[in-house]
Amino acid sequence: MSIAKTIEVTASSKKGFDDALKQGIAKAAETLENITGAWVMDQEVRVSKGKIAEYIVRMKLTFILK
Repeated sequence: MSIAKTIEVTASSKKGFDDALKQGIAKAAETLENITGAWVMDQEVRVSKGKIAEYIVRMKLTFILK
């Protein structure tokens, strides 16, 4: 039997949503083991002087507990 836990993570990037997602998962994987999935809950952008300055992704990560 395995038990999973889900946490919420927010990550940002100046490059794009895909990069923010990858960075968020990579950073979480530094302290969490057995990440099995990610659900993107929300995406948004920060705008500065009429241009996109930052891409933000809110996601839920699922990992298996030992």
